[in-house]
Amino acid sequence: MASSQVPTKLDYYDDMQKLESKARVLSFIKGDDGKETLILDATVFYPQGGGQPADTGFITAATFKFTVQDVRSKDGIVYHYGVTEGCSGEDPKKEIKGGTEVFLRVDESRRKLNSRLHSAGHLLDACLPNVGLGHLKPGKAYHFPDGPWVEYKGTVLQNELQTKQKEIEIEANGLISKGGKIIAAEMSYDEACEWCGGSLPDYIPKVVNESAN
Repeated sequence: MASSQVPTKLDYYDDMQKLESKARVLSFIKGDDGKETLILDATVFYPQGGGQPADTGFITAATFKFTVQDVRSKDGIVYHYGVTEGCSGEDPKKEIKGGTEVFLRVDESRRKLNSRLHSAGHLLDACLPNVGLGHLKPGKAYHFPDGPWVEYKGTVLQNELQTKQKEIEIEANGLISKGGKIIAAEMSYDEACEWCGGSLPDYIPKVVNESAN
């Protein structure tokens, strides 16, 4: 199904701070398990990925309200999972028509917390070379509120662990106190590698499949 549809336009690429947008319904699906799914032509909801949890919030129209509980992306299509309210009949599939204009609103407090935790992971990357740990290579990351972490490949001497932890904390606080603008940009693998000190995590592909664009 996903391959036959146009990729979802990601409105948060245009404005990182954007929390509201308008879109049109492409399809509404209700699986055998009862899970309701909205697919739109565009979205401001961030799907789970990059170690960051999905946005939650609401998608509304004149005749219904859809509470977004989870958001995922596959093959360029963003799937909004949630629960529908307000439809007059028992089957919302009959009322939520393709082409219907909807209003999207992201939960601001959740987005800001998740964004800060994700940015903290990148801040840690910036700190390591400044405390003599530039040889460590970033791997997987988990930016969820219940216990965020970043995994690095490499070794640190056991007797240096506590000292290095303190140095990283001091360095991070120093960078935070200086302030700075956080930006997001699309760039080639080589450009991103240069920006990130010469290497990128293994899960970032070096060649993008052109058929997916």
